Amino acid sequence: MGQKRLANWLGSAVFMLVAGTGLAQAKPIVFAVAAEPYPPFTLKQANGQWSGFEVDLIHKLCEEIKAQCEIKEVAWDGIIPSLLAKKIDVIFSSMSITEEREKQIAFSKAYYDTPVAIAGPKGTKVDISPAGLKGKSIGVQISTVSANYLKKYYENIADLRYYDTQDSANADLVAGRIDLMMADGTAVSSFVKSPDASGLDNLGTVPYDPVFGRGVGAGLRKDDTELKTHLDSAIQSLLASKDYDAISRKYFDISVKPAQ
Repeated sequence: MGQKRLANWLGSAVFMLVAGTGLAQAKPIVFAVAAEPYPPFTLKQANGQWSGFEVDLIHKLCEEIKAQCEIKEVAWDGIIPSLLAKKIDVIFSSMSITEEREKQIAFSKAYYDTPVAIAGPKGTKVDISPAGLKGKSIGVQISTVSANYLKKYYENIADLRYYDTQDSANADLVAGRIDLMMADGTAVSSFVKSPDASGLDNLGTVPYDPVFGRGVGAGLRKDDTELKTHLDSAIQSLLASKDYDAISRKYFDISVKPAQ
């Protein structure tokens, strides 16, 4: 990679490779997380610092590639445009690797993978079929694989409610304004354990569909091939380490490690 191409990546900053997997740079690599809280993956603390599963992974990956990094919050519906406009360098916010997104951006190796699930009132029996969901009001966050799935198969069958944030969908389910809510399975499990969701439960996973993609990866600009190479290597090392297992156990009751 030449100096000109590197300069295009970080503006006027010179980004040079050094020995091993380390990176030396004049400016930090900017990792973007969605501004909307998405526990247990990302959550902003009262002191303004971000925490959560993905935040812990960011810190470990930056240690592995010996890079200075910073975390920036971006509204979910503007996160890909921000990447393409070079306002951020990496999307690290539970973004599933799908063919549709790959038309715009590149992805690293998957760093976690979980099924999609449905939440609703405890004791509810859910039949994931056109007949079973006919007429049901189902909440889902926009621009997610769950939203794409519902739009593809249930748009003219169920009453689909699209929300800007996962919190808004959760709130309407708690208030009884929707019958069901569809989201990432680990996010659903975390949500139904919260005090506000005492009458709700994880009603089960949705059978896999290609719409759901191939796990969750870091989003990058297509021409940032050197950064992708370093992140892929760091992710591979982290997945094989005890650190990944320890971080995973900190937040989840099940393994979220993607198939290798």
